[in-house]
Amino acid sequence: MIFKPNAIYFEKDVENYELGKMLLEKYKDIPKIEIENHNNIEEMRKKENSEFLKMKKNLIIGTRKTHKFVENHKVSDYLVPYTSSGCIASCMYCYLVCHYNKCAYMRLFVNREEMLEKIIKTANKSEKELTFEIGSNSDLVLENTITGNLVWTIENFKDTEKGKLTFPTKFAYVDDLLPLDHRHKVIIRMSVNPEYIINNVEFGTSRLKERVEAINKLVEADYEVGILIAPVIFLENWRELYHELIVYLQENLSQKAKEKIFFEVIFMTYSYVHDAINKEAFQNSIEIFDKNKMTGRGKGKYMYQTDIRKEGEEFFRQELNQYFKDNKIWYIV
Repeated sequence: MIFKPNAIYFEKDVENYELGKMLLEKYKDIPKIEIENHNNIEEMRKKENSEFLKMKKNLIIGTRKTHKFVENHKVSDYLVPYTSSGCIASCMYCYLVCHYNKCAYMRLFVNREEMLEKIIKTANKSEKELTFEIGSNSDLVLENTITGNLVWTIENFKDTEKGKLTFPTKFAYVDDLLPLDHRHKVIIRMSVNPEYIINNVEFGTSRLKERVEAINKLVEADYEVGILIAPVIFLENWRELYHELIVYLQENLSQKAKEKIFFEVIFMTYSYVHDAINKEAFQNSIEIFDKNKMTGRGKGKYMYQTDIRKEGEEFFRQELNQYFKDNKIWYIV
């Protein structure tokens, strides 16, 4: 994949970092605007919701100032801010939109050495083996096509005494990861959804067929791999859609993959920010907010009602136990 941004917004001090110099050189022919802070680009914040997709075509380069680790109790022990935030794809439910509103564009952080150093120090100090989620703010497989950061990270993490890294992705661009000596320190979780939802909601992401092929490749390369069915969207025919998805996985995953994968299932959350942006930026798209199935979960945010969630959990446990009875389900939430 080759991403050619319309414009580069950059903080001046990125020129002091190896990655910053590389990116400015890589995009030397792209118009550039110097900014004081990647968190507050006034020109972007003032744009209309209808310009959301155009904003995604810009690239912001800065340094990450906050390195706070947040405890997590799922596949990882900590959620870790890492080398990027936002994305150039346009999934209509993206939870980053809740945090950054229209500013869910791709931001790259060039101070990767200090971020990885903190992870390694934390891992080595711990009495127990820790797993760090480094992809909760962006899609690192997609980002890697721009920066090479994922290859750099795996190569610089492999010799650590302790610790593992994990990240989810919706992209099939994994070929650069296959020859790496990862030493079983990396857990890659491929996010999947029915093809109908990928085509109509997850704009700019890899097709289902490509994602499954990537899973098979990663398993062959001896990575630990999980499948993240997420976010589950309870459309009118959701049972049919997700049944077909699980059957497709059973029929198209390699035998080795079927023996090794684990599952996570996450139900969609939504917000009034999503709704406002989607109505203006995706005028011809399908409606994914169903007020009859969702309920409030804090100011301006929504989640599926308890009975819907319970029905969904029963469905996924039954389906996965039928088609993947020997595979672990980490959680359904």
